[in-house]
Amino acid sequence: MLLTILTTHAPATDLGYLLHKNPARPSRFDLPVGQGHVFYPEATPERCTVALLVEVDSVVLSRGRAGASGLPLEPYVNDRPYAASSFLSSAMREGFGTAMTGRSKERPELAAQTLPFEVHLPALPSRGDVSLAERMFRPLGYQVTAGTTLLDESFPEWGQSPYLDLKLEGTVRLQDLLAHLYVLIPVLDDTQHYYVDEAEIDKLLRYGAGWLDAHPERDLITRRFLKHRRALQRAAQAHFTDDDGPGSERPATPTLNEQRLEALKAALVASGAVTVLDLGCGEGNLLAKLLPERQFTRLLGLDVSPRVLARARDNLRLNELPESYRNRLTLTQGSLTYRDTRLQGFEAAALVEVIEHLDEGRLWTLERVVFGDARPSTVVVKTPTEEFNARWASLPAGDTRHADHRFEWTRAQFQPWAERVADEFGYAVTFQDVGEVDAHLGPPTQMAVFRLEAL
Repeated sequence: MLLTILTTHAPATDLGYLLHKNPARPSRFDLPVGQGHVFYPEATPERCTVALLVEVDSVVLSRGRAGASGLPLEPYVNDRPYAASSFLSSAMREGFGTAMTGRSKERPELAAQTLPFEVHLPALPSRGDVSLAERMFRPLGYQVTAGTTLLDESFPEWGQSPYLDLKLEGTVRLQDLLAHLYVLIPVLDDTQHYYVDEAEIDKLLRYGAGWLDAHPERDLITRRFLKHRRALQRAAQAHFTDDDGPGSERPATPTLNEQRLEALKAALVASGAVTVLDLGCGEGNLLAKLLPERQFTRLLGLDVSPRVLARARDNLRLNELPESYRNRLTLTQGSLTYRDTRLQGFEAAALVEVIEHLDEGRLWTLERVVFGDARPSTVVVKTPTEEFNARWASLPAGDTRHADHRFEWTRAQFQPWAERVADEFGYAVTFQDVGEVDAHLGPPTQMAVFRLEAL
């Protein structure tokens, strides 16, 4: 899959400074699904074009069954390696991550300016008519040229190809251009190659800041970006401002996921710990919060899935971090149901929605590994509150918030479990509500903080 961005700003080669990629030196980086390449087909003072090429490993793709519909051959024979999709959006974060934050060490004033750009996506899936691309990009100020051809000229009865040859022209900040592409490429494709959860709301709000709220297709963008999950759509919609009059603004409310991470960070900071385990670290969202805190001198993220750990490395942008940061952080594969000497010697541990991924009958193994063997002075456990599920009409009674959850506990179930574990292993435990508390259903998330008692 291919994306090219051209500028005629003088000197055009300043694009290299804005993207932090030298026009004279091609760069390559690893992705969970293959490799990404950044190179410059042309680089003169008058015209400079950067190309992002993503080479998807078809073997990795087939094993992951990303986007599979259940048809036997689809994981092996599909358009994902060739057509722009959320794979390309992920590669943009890896290859152009610093530019997407609006930073440029050598040209900070230029990063804040609007510049002329031309974008070309030669094969972009669009689940809708040709006008959909115009409805997405024209309100953002772009001149849009989009066309399709016959799927196969030898068989005209097959109709038009679902792929757009899309060209955009506009004068925008590079940061805004990359944010528009990051969000709208998977929206036009109407699919994501990974599981979409509440963390995706944060991405949508971060890269949609300043434009999505007022976009005429805001609801469609939100619905498609969040993979048609109604509970996530409603949570995202709560952060958009309605029309309260010209110039009106409403303070943004932190997402539930953001509130959870902030509550965990606050508990770990208050513990005074300097070494922290993130057990079941997932894509590294909590580690991203902890890493900038100078208090924490050693962080270890553990997860059972190598693929999830690869995404954590991408999200944390380890290759771009200063060495002093990288030396404080370790990501490693492991299971919480087996004793692991690597977990010993840490002062605090966090289990962020981990316990519910184990069968209840196997929780005793986690209890002995974490509280009995690793035995940190502080353990923070966060888990969904089952009663609060009634607030989500799209969640049928008896269903869990995640397909892999083996159970979800009410407050009357979680608190006795935590008290028993604390008593058995010599800890004291306190409880904290996280998120908006419903008078009858309680909070969406419940958190227990265990502190090792002195002998």
